[in-house]
Amino acid sequence: MVGRDVTGMVARRHGISWLGVATAISLVLAVGIAASGRDQQAKDQSLTELYRFEMVQAAPGRLLELIELYKRRAPGVGAGGDEMPIITRHSQGDHWDLLAIYPMGSFTAYYSPERVAKRRAAIEASHKTTAAYAGQFYDLVAWHQEEYVNGPPIGVLRSHVQGAGLVHFEMMQALAGKRDSLIEERKMENAFNRERGRGETLIFVHEQGAPWDVITIGVYRNWRQYAESDGIAAEVSDAAARKAGFANADAVGPYMRSLISTHRDTLGPPVRLEK
Repeated sequence: MVGRDVTGMVARRHGISWLGVATAISLVLAVGIAASGRDQQAKDQSLTELYRFEMVQAAPGRLLELIELYKRRAPGVGAGGDEMPIITRHSQGDHWDLLAIYPMGSFTAYYSPERVAKRRAAIEASHKTTAAYAGQFYDLVAWHQEEYVNGPPIGVLRSHVQGAGLVHFEMMQALAGKRDSLIEERKMENAFNRERGRGETLIFVHEQGAPWDVITIGVYRNWRQYAESDGIAAEVSDAAARKAGFANADAVGPYMRSLISTHRDTLGPPVRLEK
């Protein structure tokens, strides 16, 4: 309310409406944010990297134990020559408790004799067998689902999530014949958000496994930043939507929903791992 009172004083002094001042301020802020954000948010969205997404629901009351199991296992993953996983903990949304992202490079690279041998050597050095880990895992897990997806280079993903306090996953199943249109819609929505100063998402596309055709990952500093879109002036959002190929800002969500049969999303904080 303090901000609105100050804006009102400025409006009365200059003989213009409060709404006019507020709109002007919103436009300046949005344009300024967009100008600085375009350089920061330009991302390589080529689908050159293979990832395994592991969604897990803990057995009742066992979530903290499951998180500790992931933390204990992570150094062994790195010792075996594989990229460390990126793990997010559920806060709101879908029913899984943890989502772990394992970069693989490609099936050929991941299962090459050299990498398999290095993985095996790391397991032997740790004196912890794969079977022992699996036994602990299944004792702590009520439900799990895996999907292999193609996404951007690992450096782009790590840069995207670095410093994030909140991660937003959207998972979608396309209607028959609409998969490519859905991927294009996700790119259009990135252009829309970029133009109005909001962050882009990274796009991942189904390769094998669970039924999600497209998964996107957005990041925010905190819940407050997540909600900041409410402060963007309607005319700024409408102009950004039209530039991205939508009829207007109100058409963004309905168009996406015209392409899908199922949509799930989850927000939550990253789990910090020791290297």
